[in-house]
Amino acid sequence: MTSTGSPLAELRANMAELATPSRVFVAAGRFTEPDPDLPELAARVRDLLAGMASDEAWRRFLPGYVPPPVREICAALEPLEADEAAPFLATLATVDLYWPSHRHMPAGAAGRAAERVVSLLGAEASWWTNHDASCHAVNGITPFFDSLLAGTDGEYYAVALQVADD
Repeated sequence: MTSTGSPLAELRANMAELATPSRVFVAAGRFTEPDPDLPELAARVRDLLAGMASDEAWRRFLPGYVPPPVREICAALEPLEADEAAPFLATLATVDLYWPSHRHMPAGAAGRAAERVVSLLGAEASWWTNHDASCHAVNGITPFFDSLLAGTDGEYYAVALQVADD
């Protein structure tokens, strides 16, 4: 990761710009495990799911909720091409899953923050989503309608999750 300031602080700040209270949850950090791969990234997704479930707006809908095991999260994830990561992240942060005409934040601001996140992780980063583009399906990882993007450069990670109820 290349940056003029603290790489982790910059990554976290840009991810925070993409968050919307009770709707779009984000996390960014640095792995502590040696040679992290998809299971370690899925563990960070699981942590974010636990954070979402403890959010005041969702807690009442999820009594006793336990996020799926890491192996199930891994099975739900599909690779996403690096050049698709920034637009996907910006859309996840901007467009409401149930009401596509509703915007959680201005598209331009989301696009700039998403581009910075992708740039910070670099061109060699791997990106994963719960969307299966081959059949236009979503592999849900919550009891609700959700959309996820997770990326890593092998040292740092970024995760974004939008949830919506009906």
